[in-house]
Amino acid sequence: MRHGDDDSRLGQPICVDCYDYSGAVLWNAHAGELWRRFTRDLLAVLARQRGVSRADLRRQLRVSYAKVAEYQARGLVHFHAVIRLDGSKGPGDPPPSWATVPLLEEAIRRTAEQVTVTASTGVPRDNGPDVALRWGKQLDVQPVYLGAELGGMSDGRVAAYIAKYATKGAESAGTVDRPVKEPIQIEDLRVSEHARRMIYTCWALSMMPGFDHLRLKEWSHMLGYRGHFSTKSRHFSVTLGALRQARADYRAEFARAASGLLLDDRETVTVSQWRYAGSGLSEGERFWAEIARQQISTARRIKRENERQKG
Repeated sequence: MRHGDDDSRLGQPICVDCYDYSGAVLWNAHAGELWRRFTRDLLAVLARQRGVSRADLRRQLRVSYAKVAEYQARGLVHFHAVIRLDGSKGPGDPPPSWATVPLLEEAIRRTAEQVTVTASTGVPRDNGPDVALRWGKQLDVQPVYLGAELGGMSDGRVAAYIAKYATKGAESAGTVDRPVKEPIQIEDLRVSEHARRMIYTCWALSMMPGFDHLRLKEWSHMLGYRGHFSTKSRHFSVTLGALRQARADYRAEFARAASGLLLDDRETVTVSQWRYAGSGLSEGERFWAEIARQQISTARRIKRENERQKG
């Protein structure tokens, strides 16, 4: 059976009782590790294609990437990534002439086919309690060109594409944006029934032996996924530290201009000093605190007098 285009339950299981909620949660919990192994093995696959060792390959090129995670309507994560081959010195260094787009595409497909993560399901099976998690068949690989001069996807389109998914969160899967502290809260969450069952499954699995390392309870609001929504290799582009420094420099220059200070090349020294200002209540707060104290004291005295009279 398939959902129709006008089905209001799109993204929800047709048969709720048949749906593998444990498998769905475990996929989300291991998706980050699956991506890590993919990026690790991609270099090895490229080396095999060239017939050289990984050490020799690293001296010739570097694999860089940026990826974002997106929640499907059914609550499972998948990844959008830009993968690039650079020279051994980084983005400013062109890769060897043999590092072509077809070579990289073939390496991506081979790596995606072979990488797996073994996960415990907690449910006895004929072939044991573990299951192998792997990438699905929905692998879409497209070349990216500057300005799309060769007929592929343009760099501007890819930037917009990645930015779109970088701004989407778990709310698109019908769940919540904050941790669930107690299981009693799950029933009152304003989420779809499908998302509620996935959250319940996270809590249920977290109480079973062998799942402690997945921290499913803490990440139940993310339906078990505990990776960062966006990651990149260090040399893919500008670092977050460089961005923070650029913002700090801009604000410092703006502050100097607003204060009428000369804009020159001299180093700006930032002095941070703490001074103890005092503790306790202000005058107004002290007044109302005393009123509250007197009321509580009077209520306790009346209670004691009533108890003595009854006794």
